[in-house]
Amino acid sequence: MDMAKPTIRFKGYQDDWEQRKLGDLVIDHNAGIYISKEDYGEGTNVIGVGNIYDRDIFDGEIYRLGPVNDDKFILDENDILYGESSLVPEGIARTVCVGKNGAGSAFAWHTRRVKLDKNIVNSHVATLELNYLHDIRKYLVSVSTQTALTGMTTEGYFGVTLTLPSVEEQQKISDYFKNLDHFITLHQRKCDETKRLKKYMLQKMFPQNGEKVPEIRFSGFTDDWEQRKVCNITTSYSGGTPKSGYTEYYDGDIPFIRSGEIYSDKTELFITELGMKNSSAKMVHEGDILYALYGATSGEVSRAKLDGAINQAILAIVPNDDINANFLVEWFRKEKDKITDTYLQGGQGNLSAQIIKELEVTIPSYDEQNKIGLYFEQLNTLITLHQRELENLQNIKKFMLGKMFV
Repeated sequence: MDMAKPTIRFKGYQDDWEQRKLGDLVIDHNAGIYISKEDYGEGTNVIGVGNIYDRDIFDGEIYRLGPVNDDKFILDENDILYGESSLVPEGIARTVCVGKNGAGSAFAWHTRRVKLDKNIVNSHVATLELNYLHDIRKYLVSVSTQTALTGMTTEGYFGVTLTLPSVEEQQKISDYFKNLDHFITLHQRKCDETKRLKKYMLQKMFPQNGEKVPEIRFSGFTDDWEQRKVCNITTSYSGGTPKSGYTEYYDGDIPFIRSGEIYSDKTELFITELGMKNSSAKMVHEGDILYALYGATSGEVSRAKLDGAINQAILAIVPNDDINANFLVEWFRKEKDKITDTYLQGGQGNLSAQIIKELEVTIPSYDEQNKIGLYFEQLNTLITLHQRELENLQNIKKFMLGKMFV
């Protein structure tokens, strides 16, 4: 029997980890219940194959309600559940461990419930190994069946080799990653809640459908808002791209901002002064508004995070002195779907500088613009903080998964 030890482990544990075939640890297993689409609506909470790809623990989240009259389709705490099919090979046999609040839910067709010997293996630790260890994922893909969907047989799944320490050490590992996932979920929830609040307030703090005042506004402001064309309250211009094949135009000191980089503080390409001189590329400065005209980001808008040159796919917008830039950016974001639906039929085509400049925006006094702009800037900062903390926690999890397992 092969032995091994992880790089990082809890104090007091020194014994080698032992390899075990997953199939040798299985007490019972069965496939999920088939429920037709027409029968969903009332009954028991049912988790399906599509609900197991973004989590390691299923803790009772409500998905669909359906009729379940057989206890063999009801989950117990510490069961594991895996997907028997996947649209892509990389997703096959994704596994969740059933938490305390997940017990009592049912599991649907294309998933399989497995009960493991708790005296040997912690189901959460098994789930982490099955989902994240490179050699195990590689093995599962190799034994999957490839048809219209990627499939997984019980023989293939149970053929996985887990490497396990004592049950006591497994419990400590499980507790550590449960706590980490708790903080990840917390920041994800706060980020999502703040995004929903922002979306709601964008609709309430700007006038709707020809109205002259918004539904929600700061106290002390009562005047009607005025309608102005974008071209009358800003200066705008687009850029260009130096000819490819001229090495003297590239790898210079000027960041070259493309439409997919308007949110970023760095660029993939740099151009030279000669490249600027011999093309239509134009400089923008940190804080200028960048509006994406072409490509996958059409309709996206941001304030420049750095000084650099822009290409023809970006419209730079510099507000007049009586227009708050953050206010205008948020107005563009609120109007994005309307703009793209009107001018990009079926997602095809490009926006043009002329289209954007002729848009009519309803604006309040400069003081009210400032308050609105500051409010949304604070929301954006809060969203960014949660996203950054979320990314940090996810990186910690990825690092520790690589160090705390064999």
